[in-house]
Amino acid sequence: MMTMNREKKLMSLVRTAARPRLQWIVRSVMIGVALSAVQLHAQQAVTTRTPATPLVTHDPYFSIWSFDDELAARPTRHWTGKEQQLSGWLRVDGKPLRFMGGGRGETMKQVSRAIWPTRTIYEYEGAGIHLTATFFTPALPHDLDLLSRPVTYLDWTVRSVDGRRHAVQLYVDASAQLAVDNEQQKVVWGSSRVGDMTVMHVGTSEQPVLEKVGDDLRIDWGWALLAVPQQAGAATATIGERERDAFLKDGRFAEADDMAMPRLAHQNRPLMAARFDFGNVGKTADTRRAMLAYDDIDAIEYFKRRLPAYWRRNGMTMTELLRTAEREEASLRSKAEAFDRELVSDLERAGGRHYAELAVLAYRQTLAAHKLVADTDGTPLYFSKENFSNGCIGTVDVTYPSSPFFLLFNPKLLEAQLRPIMDYAAMPRWRFPFAPHDIGTYPQANGQVYGGGERSEDDQMPVEESGNMLIMIGALAKIQGNADFAARYWPQLERWAAYLRDKGLDPENQLSTDDFAGHLAHNTNLSIKAISALDSYAELARMTGRTDAAHEYRALAQQMAARWLDMAKDGDHTRLAFDRPGTWSQKYNLVWDKILDRGLFPKSLRHSELAFYRRQQKDFGLPLDNRKTYTKLDWIVWTATLSDDPQDFTAFVDPLHRYMNETPTRVPLSDWFETTNGAQVGFQARSVVGGVYIKMLDSPALWRKWADRAKAN
Repeated sequence: MMTMNREKKLMSLVRTAARPRLQWIVRSVMIGVALSAVQLHAQQAVTTRTPATPLVTHDPYFSIWSFDDELAARPTRHWTGKEQQLSGWLRVDGKPLRFMGGGRGETMKQVSRAIWPTRTIYEYEGAGIHLTATFFTPALPHDLDLLSRPVTYLDWTVRSVDGRRHAVQLYVDASAQLAVDNEQQKVVWGSSRVGDMTVMHVGTSEQPVLEKVGDDLRIDWGWALLAVPQQAGAATATIGERERDAFLKDGRFAEADDMAMPRLAHQNRPLMAARFDFGNVGKTADTRRAMLAYDDIDAIEYFKRRLPAYWRRNGMTMTELLRTAEREEASLRSKAEAFDRELVSDLERAGGRHYAELAVLAYRQTLAAHKLVADTDGTPLYFSKENFSNGCIGTVDVTYPSSPFFLLFNPKLLEAQLRPIMDYAAMPRWRFPFAPHDIGTYPQANGQVYGGGERSEDDQMPVEESGNMLIMIGALAKIQGNADFAARYWPQLERWAAYLRDKGLDPENQLSTDDFAGHLAHNTNLSIKAISALDSYAELARMTGRTDAAHEYRALAQQMAARWLDMAKDGDHTRLAFDRPGTWSQKYNLVWDKILDRGLFPKSLRHSELAFYRRQQKDFGLPLDNRKTYTKLDWIVWTATLSDDPQDFTAFVDPLHRYMNETPTRVPLSDWFETTNGAQVGFQARSVVGGVYIKMLDSPALWRKWADRAKAN
């Protein structure tokens, strides 16, 4: 870490060496030059290998990644793995060098890649030119308007590194694949002027708004947009891939746009293309920029009501949004860079360097698995998609593991996830005495589809989801300093507490959130959840003035915890199930007793469990339990957070960092993998990786610091 004085001196040198417009440009490690202040900052970003790299990450439909170490190795992809191509070439003295996406010809040498919470930065060198390519998504969760904007900024900075001047052109395009579920769909396209910008758009000709539901799907309504502000040497065109090949040879666009539409998306694949002529480039850096956006028109169907994205709630149009985004770009970059540096610093302080890198990779993935919309009265509603699982929307046991992220950065976002579940549970159609599992299949939130749905208790998760809801609402009340949200839904909370009082200590043969492992009766970890949930209910009762219920349920939780200790004990550890001696499991649900400082279970339990777990670890982490060698990434970090010893925490997190670096499965971070070889078992790109932020909640000062930031907005 550089000192503040040294940073100021170095930044002063940067300002005198570059034009004001370039001051916000992100720099990474430069080959063969002295480190500047921003380069020292870049050393704090994630620069090691990751399973996949986030590029454009907004919501379950607008989520584009590189699945390779090198951005030019193969086409960029939607998180599901289907191609959604962003492509780029640099023409240096007439020679085309590819730096992004798949395609023909020679590639430019990638010399570094850095991931920050809000930015991904690539550095290249070739033919005497250094190129910096940045993807910037101002995903600042304390600002809901900003968070909901479907706009990613793209910029490219070039400079000569061989002492000579070079004629440089940069070409980029975005494929029609961004706007189709599959390439057998017909697309149309066009362009318009928005202020000084040229805005190209492409979308399906049929526009089946919100018609399809499921998991392995991509959006096929609305419009993908590439906006290019007026700048020196900029030109745009809507062309096909054949016309792109012609451009790469001579550096010129055809005189007229391709207008052969509608046509199937795979036929001479339509492209929104931009060309930037830099002229003769010397050692002074020069930058060009664009914005990639998606206008989904209507975003979510919520009990048959079509709801728009949150940024639209006051009638803003996409034209107005693009103007606003362009006007605010420089200030947003400054805010985001400060946010990135501060967050990475706090992550390192909380859990060390390897923990920080894991959390940074999880940051945009967590947000991109959600969609923020406005209800008819403007109330924010935040919906998760159960990615690469069953496509459920608003899944409670997906919200539960990701909740630490939102409790830290903006508790109002957790409220916005819980509200649809609570309103659904208050409807007469939900007739069960326990909490729902979900409210539909993305993007239609019209009622539970998992297990028995609204029909029966078959394959439901009664203890799991009821416990999840009470714990999350209890944690929400703690950080907000009031139980107003709980008070609005007290009849539902009261019913769920009564259910857990009767069923929670020794659960029947039912599913938990780890449903991939099957039904399990007498689940000791699930029992801990029920006990902590009852204690959360007791605290909520106290905060809402229900003194008798507070005393009753606090005493009940304490009695159940004491009984649990006797029932679960198995020598130097505790059992997987009360009736199964010689077994074990991660007791990750214990973490809330520590985080919320409730003292139901003795510290000695945490210490003995952790000592036992240390002996069960494999090369890539701690197995979930004794039945299999696979594990869950989020639960390991929760288990590690049980420790008060930084070395213990590091001992559990280091194998996860190794998994991140060495897994043979190239997908957005999977949370379910093998501890023996790091291979994905299932799941990818899920929001549950936000659970790694629970370590930040273990520091009351850090939790309060970040959560309070949201109150100012």
